[in-house]
Amino acid sequence: METLQQQARAKVPQVTLIFWLVKILATTLGETAGDALSMSLNLGYLVSSVIFIGLFAIAVAIQIRSKHYSSSIYWATIIATTTAGTTMADFADRSLGIGYTGGTLLLASLLCISFSIWYVSAGSLSNQSINNTKTECFYWVTILLSQTLGTALGDWTVDSAGLGYDASALIFGSMLLVLLAAYLWSPISRTLLFWLSFILTRPLGAVVGDFLDKPISHGGLEFSRFTASAALLFGMVLCLMLFKQQAATKNH
Repeated sequence: METLQQQARAKVPQVTLIFWLVKILATTLGETAGDALSMSLNLGYLVSSVIFIGLFAIAVAIQIRSKHYSSSIYWATIIATTTAGTTMADFADRSLGIGYTGGTLLLASLLCISFSIWYVSAGSLSNQSINNTKTECFYWVTILLSQTLGTALGDWTVDSAGLGYDASALIFGSMLLVLLAAYLWSPISRTLLFWLSFILTRPLGAVVGDFLDKPISHGGLEFSRFTASAALLFGMVLCLMLFKQQAATKNH
């Protein structure tokens, strides 16, 4: 029988400093792993997207069927969203020919629609309200769209805006610090700050991931995408082993 403490827990982790560190590692991993499949293995953006969307569907099904928060299941699902987001954004930007600007605007519109439908349906976008199948479905669809948008936004900043990897990483990192300051010293909605931070960690990860594996002639470090992905995954696992995450407390 469930205890009252177990019943008061959502199926997502508490939002702590470790949460954001692991999230950035996961989004960077999504960029390198997604590019490894689509580019290094030459499977292309469409085939890679189908594969990663399939893995995402499996991970979400397991996450939803789970009775309680599981760190390994949750973060495996996050990785599935960020790898799928990488190849889906590249497919929209490059294969469909709408460019980084068009892809960013399209995905931003879809994300806004997802948030709107979720709020009208459930009455809350809080991370602490993820405690039933309906809100979980909205949560994961929204995350998938935010990860895809982040990839397109990161590519737009580096290429279309011509800022390069260093300046782009500095911009997104600075924006996250502004949100941290707002969290610490302002009454701004914690739910709004959470989702803004969640969205902005993705382009930061995309920029850093590209910096790691792109050729030196293009401003990158030219690391193997497979080596970089393995190192990032190891970093995630190490963080999760050293710092145990607790489930978030449900809203009532």
